[in-house]
Amino acid sequence: MTNHNFVYFAAFCAAALLAACSQPSPPARTAQRPDHDPQIAVAGIRAAGAKFDSSVEVHPLRDVAVDGLLKQAHDAETQMQPAQALTSVRKALAIAPQAPDILQYEAELLIETGDWRGAALSAQKSYDLGPKIGALCARNVETLVVSRSSMGDDAGAAAARQQASGCRVPAPVRL
Repeated sequence: MTNHNFVYFAAFCAAALLAACSQPSPPARTAQRPDHDPQIAVAGIRAAGAKFDSSVEVHPLRDVAVDGLLKQAHDAETQMQPAQALTSVRKALAIAPQAPDILQYEAELLIETGDWRGAALSAQKSYDLGPKIGALCARNVETLVVSRSSMGDDAGAAAARQQASGCRVPAPVRL
């Protein structure tokens, strides 16, 4: 995780904690179990990627227009405006529809807006298009676990949880 992404992650966690103290949770658009708070779920998903210790990471080259839209999305999310952030992410996806990292970010924002089913679909697409290793893979899998569990699909959550070990690629043993 780059320092820039870590700053966004830290700012989001702080904002999520403040928001949890001052604002009610938004209503869910799909079935949701009461023990799954969207902001806590997203913080856990991002933590799964942040503490990932795989020796292989894949980072995309990106169009500058997409970078600008993603900056707008991160800024809106920091200001606790996930719907506005989602609008910017979807504009970025119109430019780069096959970008697994943007699809994963969309999934996380969908969770923040209470759309667990949409989050699962976006995370699955990200996983299908993505590298199947590294932090992005870990975030994909954790999103699938959380979203499926929140929708009451415990079997789907368990199946996703089994995929997590495949995201790690150990470093070669050096002599």
